[in-house]
Amino acid sequence: MKAVLASGPGGPEVLSLGEATDPVPAAGEVLLEVAATAVNRADLLQRAGNYPPPPGASPILGLECSGRIAGLGDGVTGWQVGDEVCALLTGGGYAERVCVPAVQLMRVPAGLDLISAAALPEVACTVWSMVLDRGPAAALVPGETFLVHGGSSGIGTMAIQLAAAQGSRAFATAGSSAKLAACRELGAELAVNYRDQDFVEVLTEHTGGAGVDVVLDTIGAKYLPANLDVLATGGRISVIGMLGGTTGNLNLATLLRKRASLFGATLRARPTEQKAAIVAGTEAHVWPLIEAGRVRPVVHEVLPLAEAAAAHRIVAASDHIGKLVLATG
Repeated sequence: MKAVLASGPGGPEVLSLGEATDPVPAAGEVLLEVAATAVNRADLLQRAGNYPPPPGASPILGLECSGRIAGLGDGVTGWQVGDEVCALLTGGGYAERVCVPAVQLMRVPAGLDLISAAALPEVACTVWSMVLDRGPAAALVPGETFLVHGGSSGIGTMAIQLAAAQGSRAFATAGSSAKLAACRELGAELAVNYRDQDFVEVLTEHTGGAGVDVVLDTIGAKYLPANLDVLATGGRISVIGMLGGTTGNLNLATLLRKRASLFGATLRARPTEQKAAIVAGTEAHVWPLIEAGRVRPVVHEVLPLAEAAAAHRIVAASDHIGKLVLATG
């Protein structure tokens, strides 16, 4: 089969389309004919040698895909060859075929094409698990205020829509007028340009001094003090990225005074059982919003699989809005 292979760790130039061995589904897995995959920043980290796949995972890049079921492993029920699905992967999406545990499959939402569906699994499952389904002490509650950094990213565009759809007040940070406009169009009540505005000052004033109930942070260490400053009493911070570094300072006095909580997690290394629960919750709660037209995947551009290196350059430059999709056909 054709797959995007890396000649070694490095820049986008190490990626090229080549031949790889066809995967064979194990018990509990399905074989997918991949229609499309999507580029995530984790792919860029793996390509550079900074995010190795978990033990047993495919070394081929790609943490999500859409496609048609081409084969069933032993013990798989509820799915048939030919079913159109999208899937949360541990790796292997940048290829014509991939194997995935059946419990990590989701049907393609009604009214959505396979190419667009490839942009859903990672962002929908991440936002569902880190913002909306963290238990009564942590989840964003309708009517609360919500801030996502990088509001024009794949994660950001999904987070804004889901927060607004459930009746929360969504805010975002972004770095250009086009990105700010996109955030507002998707449902952000207020979008702050982090390049020339202090988001803590702007949002504190906008909320009448109350602050923000939940922050979804893709930046990491660089924003940790400011996130805590903008947080409301009883607020929660969910950290899912480290673009701004891995080590930062945390004022424990402020954390205690605000009775705040700090969470962090990734999807990739979670046990299959946890991913299965996240996938099921995402399909049950997010898919109806997509099918009702209240939430949609935001796709910046669709490129051929052979142009994976170009897609990585676009994502690295951060000039895109939404997701970059790679189509196999």
